Amino acid sequence: MISKNITALADKVQPALSLRFAEIDSVAEKNTMRVMQAFQRHRVSDACFAGTTGYGYDDMGREVLDKVYADVFGAEAALVRIGFVNGTHALVSAIFACLKPGDTLLSVTGLPYDTLRTSIGISGDEHGSLKFYGIEYAQVDLNEDSSADFPGIAAALADKSVSTVLIQRSRGYSKRRALTISEIEEIIEFVKKQRPDVS
Repeated sequence: MISKNITALADKVQPALSLRFAEIDSVAEKNTMRVMQAFQRHRVSDACFAGTTGYGYDDMGREVLDKVYADVFGAEAALVRIGFVNGTHALVSAIFACLKPGDTLLSVTGLPYDTLRTSIGISGDEHGSLKFYGIEYAQVDLNEDSSADFPGIAAALADKSVSTVLIQRSRGYSKRRALTISEIEEIIEFVKKQRPDVS
């Protein structure tokens, strides 16, 4: 049971927080509108929820869901599946799709967070890792202020086996700050200028 002192304190601070709650409500309303407009644009209907064979052939609901997600998040395309059990699983699937044996994955934001390290083969010698399949790994550390080391990236891209660049926005468990979208955009533009063939 919540004490009367706590409820009295909540009642006292509620007016001071009203502007913040109004901001949150406004953001929620705008995002709800974006989702509803995406539903309309992609013609979500009861037919999207009909049963299927389970094989995924001509699964209208799944195809429409992918389009709705891409629209809402401003992406070129989306892949929405319950088979992805977590974020690392989704990231590793995307990384595997970009690489083949003999290629090199280049991290330009230093050491990736811990669960990616095993999948890449940086730590451990796991069956099924990128390393297991003959894919190499290289990295360029960030500068002390968490900015990209552009000369270091250019030097690493001189290795023609580099086919994919990994940019980790979040800091994971490291002490560096998270990268901004504009910083990521700057890194991508720099990489593409040096090596348009790199994904």
